[in-house]
Amino acid sequence: MSSIDSSQAPVPVHDWAVDDLPALDFDPFMARLLLHEPITRIRLPHGEGHAWLVTRYEDVKLVTSDARFSRRALIGRSVTRLSPHTIPQDEAVGFTDPPRHAQLRKAVARAFSARSMERLRPLVERTAHELLDGMERHGSPADLLEHFNAPLPLTVISEVMGVPSSDRPLMAHWTGMLLTAAHTREESEAAKAEIRAYFVALLRHRRAEPREDLAGDLATAVASAELSEAEAVALAVLIQISATHAVRNNSANMVYALLTEPGLADRLRAEPAVLPQAVEELLRWIPHRRGVGIARIATQDVEVGGTLIAKDEVVYASYLTANRDPSVFERPDDLDVDRSRVPHLSFGHGPHFCLASMLARLESEVMLTGLLARFPHLRLAVPAKEIAWQPAALIRGPETLPVAW
Repeated sequence: MSSIDSSQAPVPVHDWAVDDLPALDFDPFMARLLLHEPITRIRLPHGEGHAWLVTRYEDVKLVTSDARFSRRALIGRSVTRLSPHTIPQDEAVGFTDPPRHAQLRKAVARAFSARSMERLRPLVERTAHELLDGMERHGSPADLLEHFNAPLPLTVISEVMGVPSSDRPLMAHWTGMLLTAAHTREESEAAKAEIRAYFVALLRHRRAEPREDLAGDLATAVASAELSEAEAVALAVLIQISATHAVRNNSANMVYALLTEPGLADRLRAEPAVLPQAVEELLRWIPHRRGVGIARIATQDVEVGGTLIAKDEVVYASYLTANRDPSVFERPDDLDVDRSRVPHLSFGHGPHFCLASMLARLESEVMLTGLLARFPHLRLAVPAKEIAWQPAALIRGPETLPVAW
């Protein structure tokens, strides 16, 4: 018999519109829930019904690592959600549970290992150097997103995947269509179908003409029946768009933070050894996404932080609020690069921990190091309040980032 008290008082449902916020402001609704209603119910703009929202650090870790909360159970259900469309395909790794989840990740894990990151470092550094050369030739002022923060992650993941340079504008277009709630469901589904068709063709081409790239690895996994073609294509799509868009936006967020936090850029130029630690703190402090990500379904009654989440109920876990939990981080709303320990959850937790986290860290460190060294007088070219931010973006970031030097 369950020891959970099923007579708990009803929890109110909050309608959450998830409005756009200025710059890198933390969502006041989420901040209030963390402190006063850490486990509550929400209703998002799209889908059906309502869901639990878990905000505290330890509760988030539980929900995202406990096998009783399933991503696979989402398939076929119209749950309350932020965007009008469901971004991952049904076959995507994001909709799998262990043990199949581990089998899918294994097919691409080699491309994102520590050894692979060391092999990739020269490519990342060379790409950064060439892009900074181009920006310097363009002259001050320049849009950092156009010249640096957007093309670098797109170039790197396309090289890893095996997407030719001629097709990279298409990748940028599809990514922009999918990772926003601003387009209609029909427009977003059309973009999803187009990028899926592209990778179906690419993987079939790799089976006919093998090459040593990630598309080749996925094609080999299909040929050996390790993955179905649908699973391999879904993995390719997820990796391509996530590694492009998340780093594009969050690295730009990092630069914005450096240029608006007094003295921080100068500190990192004077003490470059602090930069890796600063990247970790920036990853913790920046509210990198809008709202919440993919939900889970409770497959049985589970107690979380003293609250009963019943079988078949929908649950969201907020990594953003976990990163601001005062029980884990002293002065959590301060950006403090001198924190000695930053156990943030910005790359997730549990089985769905971001596979490309080391690549994102590598790219962020190389980009910030190169930018600060190349332009010792780098500054925003317009007042901070005039920076335009992407509307309805699932991963928050500026539309443009004009800088001068």
